This record gives sequence, C-alpha cells and structure tokens, in this order.
Amino acid sequence: MAPRPTPTDGFPSSTSRTQAETEEVLLKHFPDPESTTDAEPTLQRNAHMQFLVRNLVQGFPTRYISQDASQPWLLFWTVQAFGVLQVGLDPGNKQRIIDKVMTWQHPDGGFGGGPGQAAHLLPTYASVCTLAIVGRPGPRGGWDQIDREKIYQFFLSLKQKDGSFLVAHHSEVDVRGIYCLLTVASLLDILTPELVQGTASFIASCQTYEGGFASASHPSYSLSGPLLPFPAQRPPLGEAHGGYTFCALASWVLLQPHLKQSADKPSIDLKNLLRWLVNMQGTEVELGGFKGRTNKLVDGCYSWWCGGAFALLEALGVGGIQNANSDEVPIDSGSGEGVWDDVDDGLYNRKALQEYILYAGQHPAGGLRDKPPKNADAYHTLYCLSGLSSAQHHVFSSSAIKHQLLDAWEPSGSPYFNKPNDDLRKATFSDLLSWVEEEGSSHIVGGQANRLNATHPLTNLTITHTEAIAAHFYEQKVPQRTRPAAPAAPSTDRTPSSAT
Repeated sequence: MAPRPTPTDGFPSSTSRTQAETEEVLLKHFPDPESTTDAEPTLQRNAHMQFLVRNLVQGFPTRYISQDASQPWLLFWTVQAFGVLQVGLDPGNKQRIIDKVMTWQHPDGGFGGGPGQAAHLLPTYASVCTLAIVGRPGPRGGWDQIDREKIYQFFLSLKQKDGSFLVAHHSEVDVRGIYCLLTVASLLDILTPELVQGTASFIASCQTYEGGFASASHPSYSLSGPLLPFPAQRPPLGEAHGGYTFCALASWVLLQPHLKQSADKPSIDLKNLLRWLVNMQGTEVELGGFKGRTNKLVDGCYSWWCGGAFALLEALGVGGIQNANSDEVPIDSGSGEGVWDDVDDGLYNRKALQEYILYAGQHPAGGLRDKPPKNADAYHTLYCLSGLSSAQHHVFSSSAIKHQLLDAWEPSGSPYFNKPNDDLRKATFSDLLSWVEEEGSSHIVGGQANRLNATHPLTNLTITHTEAIAAHFYEQKVPQRTRPAAPAAPSTDRTPSSAT
C-alpha cells in the first residue's frame, strides 16, 4: 500500500505544489512495499569514494568557482567524508593538504577562506578540523604551526557586549560562528571564562517559540549604550532552523563546564526543542528524511543538522538510555532487527532516515545530494554521510569514560588560564572526550557492508581524530578504553593517491 500524500487545505500554492512534486519523485526511489524481490539498499562506497578522489586530486569542477571564499570547507567536507567512509589518506596527500591549509592562516589570527583572505570563524573551524584529520605534531605537521595566541586574540576581538561574536570583523552575529569558535577553542585548549562570558545567555536568547533556534537575537544594547541586565528582552532574529539549532545546541553542550561554575544560570526549553526536532522528520511519503524548517521540503543535509542533534539532547538528559550523570554501563542490546524497540527509537525513526539517504540521497554517478533529481555536491556528501553514521550508531557521553579521563589528568601549563582554573580545563577536556560508541547497539540498514565510522556528535570528526588533536593541545594522554570489540568493517578501506 503506497504512503498517503501530505493532506492539503484545497487552496493550492507554490509551496503545496512543490511539496506534492517532491513526494512524487521520492516515492519513485522507494521500493514497492509489496515486492518480495527488492534487495536491501546498498551504500555505493566506491562511487562516492571516486567522487571524492576526483575533487581532491583533479580539483573541483568549474561550478565551484563561486565557493572561492569557502576553500577550507570544500577540503574539510572532502577529507571528513573519507574518514566517515573508513578510507585512509596516504602521507603524500596528507602533507599536500596540511601545506594548503597553512596558506589560509591569517597573520593576525584565525584562518580565511583562501590565501590572503580575511580571517573568519567558519573557515577557522573548517581549517582546524581538517588539520585534526590529516595533521600531526612537529615540523610541517600543522598542529604546532597553528598560532593559538593569535587565534585567541582574534576570537576576543569579535566578542560583543552581550556574549555573542561577529563571524568576522565588520560582519554579522550568527550562532554558526559561535559553534565554530567554541569547537576550535575546545580542541585547542583556549576556551577561557573571559572568552565565553555571557555567551550561554546569548544562545538561550536565540531559541524561538517553536523550540528550535534562530541565527541570532536582537542585541540587548545600543552601539553606544550599556548592556541591559539579564534577562533582557532579546527576541530571536528569524525562524527556527536545523543548522542554527544544531550549532546552538552543540554550543550549549560545549559550555556546560563553564555554566556549572558561572553565577548566571540561563536555561533553554529542552522539551520544546525535542518537540520541534521530532517534527522536523518527514512522514512516510517523504521517506523519513529531515527538513530544516517548518513546512519546508526534506533535504539530506538535515540528516546531520537535525538527526545528529538527538545525541546532544541525550547528553543533557533528554531521551536515550543513559543521562549525562549516570554511571551505569550502557545496555548491549545486540544488532538484530528492532534492537532499539525498548531504547530510544521513540525520539525519531533511525531506520527511515537511513533509508532516505540510501534510496534518495545517493547520486548514481557518485556523491550524495539534497534529494533527487538534484546533483551531488561536497557539502551534501559529508552531511548525508554524517547523518547516516549518527543513525547507525548510538554515541553517547559516558560518565564512566569521563571519570577515567579525570583520574588520568596530569597537570600541564596553559598561557590562557590561571592555575585555579585548571579544574575548568579538566572538565572541558573530559567532557569533550567522554563520547563513546555503544558497541553492539548498531542498527545498520542494508547490513554490515553499509557500516560507517561513528561520528563525534559535537565536532563532526571521528572520535579518534577528536581525541588525538585535543590530547596534543591539552598535553594529556588518553587512557585506554575497555570496550567490546566493534564488528568487523567491510573490506573497502583503500588509500586514494594522485594515481587513483
């Protein structure tokens, strides 16, 4: 029986017509539910890998010229997609990437969108995360060539009176920039109380009546006047949006160690946020994909921006099998059909989201896309894969792992903290690296051949890459984690090179 189309009110509009057209196209990509011959959906790894290799080795097609100021993003989307697909990069290509990224570092701090371009928070995140994947300590390794002092001063120069940040000098305030700043500062051990004073209150002010988050809020001060006392009325600027919501929620989680020590105690409406996120998942006729705003079309990239946000909610004690303060060992619920029936599949339909990506998100020529009949691109390739990974694996913030990290902490110097704040550094480090995949709980549509690497819910890096760069900058050793062995990965791991 075919899924029922979205009901209308009998007054056609361009929106309702586009919705109906989209549903008609999507249904053509879903197998007949009454057929007994349709095979399980397959992740076309080789096609996606070749798509990524072409972009990395041959360069991006001409149509990407408009993205000249987003060169760090193009590279990050590419190398992180390799990471999610379980594909390694050879040393030669890694060095080429490191050398390229370092040409984007601005002499006054931060990274720009290309050589000689102004520093900006968003390409700074993309550059540092790319270095987390391909970089290493030592000469020409990238990590030790990052000028942390100048990055820190650059971040401070963007700080506004209400705790928000401009994304670049003479630019706008945007919660996406705040997320990029907080992620970089957390990875590089420069997340200080001075830097984030008032930031949590600003993020809280961006939550809309729907429950999601807008890009910013009205400032609580004039250009020449003082800051109004909290809680000043700061209506959100714009509507709730999946990308802004993920960035605001991830920022909120990153700020938890600071909030626990802060005199101000702003709050967000987690119940309303959960309601909004759940309602962003499409219906059966939309194949269970996510949309980014109310009454908009489903789009593959929101598989990560919305689907990936549920792990962050769990870290705040919403849903899941374990809240952030629990010391219990997670339940190993096996890997068979219906393993999440008694766990957390009531929050959103992970199986349907995987099917949307596998049936509708894959382009026949390689790469992933918004939805058919659109072309594949680097952006959607990564965020569809990240969303698919988050739907396959249960990754959660483990109190047991956090205690291991705290117990193993070794005092180390930092030019950005006074000695009394060492506990804050410990808390930031342990919170960031406490995320772990619950082994045995994977539910992979199409079987183990479709398995992807688990993705860190905060950084959108693999957990291994997050651990490595953070341990370097905090000068810590990450203790060995005792976990059940993961299922064997399919034999598709290969190394792209210039000869591919």
